[in-house]
Amino acid sequence: MRTLSIDIETYSDVDLSKCGVYKYASSPAFEVLLFGYAADGGDVHVVDLACGEQIPEEAISALSDTSVTKWTFNAMLERVCLSNFLGEWLEPEGWYCTMVWSATLGLPLSLESAGAALGLEKQKLTEGKDLIRYFCVPCRPTKANGGRTRNRPEHAPEKWERFKAYNLRDVETEMQIQKRLSNFPVPDAIWEEYHLDQEINDRGIGVDMELVRQAIAIDTRSRERLTAAMRELTELENPNSAQQMKQWLADHGLETDTLGKKAVAELVKTAPEPLREVLSLRQQLAKSSVKKYTAMENAVCADSRAHGMFQFYGANRTGRFSGRLIQLQNLPQNHMGDLAEARALVRSGNYEALSVLYEDIPDTLSQLIRTAYVPQDGRKFIVADFSAIEARVIAWFAGERWRLKVFEDGGDIYCASASQMFHVPVEKHGVNGHLRQKGKIAELALGYGGSVGALKSMGALEMGLAEEELQPLVDAWRGSNPMITQFWWDVDRAVKDCIRQRIPTETHGLRFDYRSAMLFINLPSGRRLAYVKPRIGENQFGGESVTYMGVSGTKKWERLESYGPKFVENIVQGTARDILCYAMQTLKNCSIVAHVHDEIIIEADRRMSVAAVCEQMGRTPPWAKGLKLRADGYECEFYQKD
Repeated sequence: MRTLSIDIETYSDVDLSKCGVYKYASSPAFEVLLFGYAADGGDVHVVDLACGEQIPEEAISALSDTSVTKWTFNAMLERVCLSNFLGEWLEPEGWYCTMVWSATLGLPLSLESAGAALGLEKQKLTEGKDLIRYFCVPCRPTKANGGRTRNRPEHAPEKWERFKAYNLRDVETEMQIQKRLSNFPVPDAIWEEYHLDQEINDRGIGVDMELVRQAIAIDTRSRERLTAAMRELTELENPNSAQQMKQWLADHGLETDTLGKKAVAELVKTAPEPLREVLSLRQQLAKSSVKKYTAMENAVCADSRAHGMFQFYGANRTGRFSGRLIQLQNLPQNHMGDLAEARALVRSGNYEALSVLYEDIPDTLSQLIRTAYVPQDGRKFIVADFSAIEARVIAWFAGERWRLKVFEDGGDIYCASASQMFHVPVEKHGVNGHLRQKGKIAELALGYGGSVGALKSMGALEMGLAEEELQPLVDAWRGSNPMITQFWWDVDRAVKDCIRQRIPTETHGLRFDYRSAMLFINLPSGRRLAYVKPRIGENQFGGESVTYMGVSGTKKWERLESYGPKFVENIVQGTARDILCYAMQTLKNCSIVAHVHDEIIIEADRRMSVAAVCEQMGRTPPWAKGLKLRADGYECEFYQKD
């Protein structure tokens, strides 16, 4: 046997969507119900484990044999579930994921959607969700079902036969996807990255569960107190109701269409008492980030570690990772000077001291979320990240010499940008230091064709910039970065020529190819960005634009629009992702437990040096000659922002 295509159906009393596959499969109630497989592309067989059938020995041996290639859609689920079923851990090597293959070509991350996008002859059966709900999760006890909490094959034999047909069809669909994508194989280097990703997910990251439990308890007390205070001030039955609160505010002379976070923050500045106090209380109650503690409680396994937090190729436009379960990618930042002291109070459950010392308990708990991640077994965290990675990459691609010089000299890009824009020296906390903020907001908002709207979205007005300053800021940034501006439109032209004439085009060391109704952008690393069924269309302003099929922000498979600066954003972020993966490969023996865009978290031996990690991480990949990288880091006893 050379290849084995697999799909399984399972039962557990643990909620897979909330808790993740590692906790799901480790439940004592976990079972594999059906094992669908095909050896070497042959006929599909379904082993009915729930009714006493046994998986053939040849297939069992293949699961742990790294020389046999195992294919499945979302391979982490099958591999982790089968590890628990067999009672031996199946290492990632030898396992390959059709979902990842689909993602590398810009296709959706669900089997049903990928099959539909490819127009497969044999697509996933749509009744599967109902069958999974019936057989794979606990059911509610009723008189009609005799008070049982689980449906088994004998309770609905016809449904069970349809469930077996559904399992068989899934294997067929996965095999069809492999066949359809065979002209676009995934490079070995990406599979090596995937296997490293799986090792990191298997390793997991330690969580201080005492801190988590106490934070949840304190948040419950805090919310009760805040709600009671609001009820006393407003005499409303439900002061958390937006409708009731808007009416109460209107009755007291304050009209507002929305009670969103930004709107409330603005209203608090000018509202008279007691309206200001009520709005302030509402602000505190609106802190949704404390829900992360509940997500941790749900996901953490018996080893006090959270596993399966990273989705390889989760952002299929760039190939970046995305977060799962606790979403490490969007944790609140911490700005407290006494982080360790506040953490100790929460961990000990000292609500009274916390309420005396910290006026806003929800905000305190929010800032402490990062600190719930802890090293285990007497180790320490080393946190290292790239300095201004996207700014470096775009300057390198565009050949913006003054920016490259700033990075070569170890300068501050925000000061240098402000200096270039306003033609005066700018030093942080020094001469013209007030201009650094304008340089920073411009750098963050304008690198990918953004204009006044992008500055506003980035919070320019909240940072003190006036409306009339914004367009001149855009003009000044573009004027001081002519090579980057040119890069946008060179890419725009190369993409359009490639699609229109269906010929390869090149610019700035990038190659654009049109093949089999796909646009490929070949990055310096050798990896490709893929856009499905590209065509030249018309944008909302009547101008020419590029459209392609992709997964939108609403998770629908539909036609999306793009243009030069947006393609540049994909190129730069995709390249930054490749640099991170290169660094992760060089540090793979250092127990990486997590990573966030441009940051790596290592659960390190006490003897490991931060300087050594940063030196290794800051090495330029061989395919990025001339790119100046720098990594900075620190060590800590719990995760935090330095």
